[in-house]
Amino acid sequence: MDIDLAITFGAILALLVFSAFFSGSETALTAASRPRLHNLAQSGNHRATTVNHLWHEKEHLIGALLLGNNLVNILASALATSALIAVFGDTGVVYATLGMTVLVLVFAEVLPKTYALQNADRTALAVAPALRIIVAVLKPFSLVIQMVVRAALSLFGVEVRHALTAEASEEQLRGAIDLHQGEGEEERHEREMLRSILDLGDVWVEEIMIHRKDVVAIDVDQPPAKIVEEVLASPFTRMPLWREDPDNVVGVLHAKALLRAVQAAGADLDKLDVKAIAAPPWFIPDTTDLLSQLQAFRRRHEHFAIVVDEYGEMLGIVTLEDILEEIVGDISDEHDEDIEGVQLQRDGSVIVEGKVTLRDLNRRFEWRLPDEEASTLAGLILHETRCIPDVGQVFTFHGFTFEILGRKRNQITSVRIATAEDSLDSGKNAKRSAAQG
Repeated sequence: MDIDLAITFGAILALLVFSAFFSGSETALTAASRPRLHNLAQSGNHRATTVNHLWHEKEHLIGALLLGNNLVNILASALATSALIAVFGDTGVVYATLGMTVLVLVFAEVLPKTYALQNADRTALAVAPALRIIVAVLKPFSLVIQMVVRAALSLFGVEVRHALTAEASEEQLRGAIDLHQGEGEEERHEREMLRSILDLGDVWVEEIMIHRKDVVAIDVDQPPAKIVEEVLASPFTRMPLWREDPDNVVGVLHAKALLRAVQAAGADLDKLDVKAIAAPPWFIPDTTDLLSQLQAFRRRHEHFAIVVDEYGEMLGIVTLEDILEEIVGDISDEHDEDIEGVQLQRDGSVIVEGKVTLRDLNRRFEWRLPDEEASTLAGLILHETRCIPDVGQVFTFHGFTFEILGRKRNQITSVRIATAEDSLDSGKNAKRSAAQG
């Protein structure tokens, strides 16, 4: 009898080990880093390849793990109940229930899962070969279980999806970016670039283009000497050429092409045919998204495009550099003016020019000002207030206060932005100081 009990308790111990294996494996494969293991698989790690294969068969994997775990737990509990009834009689049921609950909870659930969480990648790689065999053996049973589960869920109108939608995958990626650790300037810049890459397909060229009022364009009918003078005085390499009307763009003049022509003409600049050396203009609609435009720039080997509206009127220009700046931030050279339109104040507020884009503010300060209805700060204020505010007016929306500091005719030129909490604290401090005075 004692030998039988020893064999039974040995079997229970072995079953608890199997239970711990199934529990720890489930946690490890759930918590392991998919990007890291993907890179290991690309480097030739066979165990990482096995883990990736198991992830692709997630339903079979979960079914096999749960089936195996419940099977060994139930069998261990049945053996413990049988053995303890033989020793203590009917009271053995109580002892078996309490004992197995503690043993399963501590040694088959909490302990292996805690270890697996702390060493997810290592554990996943260690258990992958054994799990692949187990999943293959239990696959027929897993298929039956899945059929029953789908049938039960279909009664409640629930559809089982085998893969994430494109939107869900993008949201997962955005969440991973937001979880990127570090509050330093380098880490913040990395998050900005990654978010900007994902946003390229959702941003239109009209949101980042240089507005026509800021575009340096040249009248092609001027004397060639005058055109050369204007090109040399401009900080830009490429400039639109227009004839009769600024909206009638007839070419794009490259400074390098002009200098070659000047060298060839020598002292007689009147021989220059500026229109002949200019490249034909490339017109794009304002509804083009940045991802498509970036691909078009690469395909056409172009750097410069004219943005037009539905009526064919020129709205502005967009360059390859403009799109790249949406990803990496401002790219300045020796000719760029160091004017960003954003000034940090000692009290934590920010003074911003109205023409600064919401995307630039969100990227720089990691704010979440909506840019669906407006692309600039001035546009957002006009959209939210439904009026043209006066200097000195203060508005609160989206968790910020906006104080109008400057206005030129109907254009908002300067705004002070502070978080609503900071503004509230400032108001309380001002009242407290007044009371003390």
